[in-house]
Amino acid sequence: MARGKSIKSRRGRKGAGAFDIDITSLLDILTILMVFLLQSYNSSGVVINVPKEIEIPRSSSETINSFGVNIQVSKSQIWIDDKEVMNATTTDDSQLFDEGGRRIIPLFNELVKIKETIKQSEKLSPKAKPFSGVANLVVDKSIKYDYLRRVMYTCAAAGYKEFKFVVLAQGN
Repeated sequence: MARGKSIKSRRGRKGAGAFDIDITSLLDILTILMVFLLQSYNSSGVVINVPKEIEIPRSSSETINSFGVNIQVSKSQIWIDDKEVMNATTTDDSQLFDEGGRRIIPLFNELVKIKETIKQSEKLSPKAKPFSGVANLVVDKSIKYDYLRRVMYTCAAAGYKEFKFVVLAQGN
């Protein structure tokens, strides 16, 4: 009988004591996650989804983009805030340009609509952000200057007088 009690008493002592957990690997994982989150953090608050058709040029500039309309330009397409407004491969050239080929009609029409919507919300709500006139241009690096000039002219004609070019940071 004394022998049986000794086995029970040993089992009872093991369960009653605190046990240690090694959390080193858990801390390693949390540290790695923190590093990835900090690398992808965007302090400007401006989020731009770049279509796969656009290859953005690199820059060493450290200024941050400001809020404005995001205009993405590839060789044959133009998007405004992720909405395609022009596709040169599916649209007739006579419907694309006016003013002697200097203004892009679909881009102009969409920019004017956006400007009017912002102006209307300014009137309805005193807390609404005012129209800034800023155009964030995400332009494929292979675009010819003549085409970029048309885009900029169209933006200016629609009331967007300030241009910010979106580029990749040199290290990315």
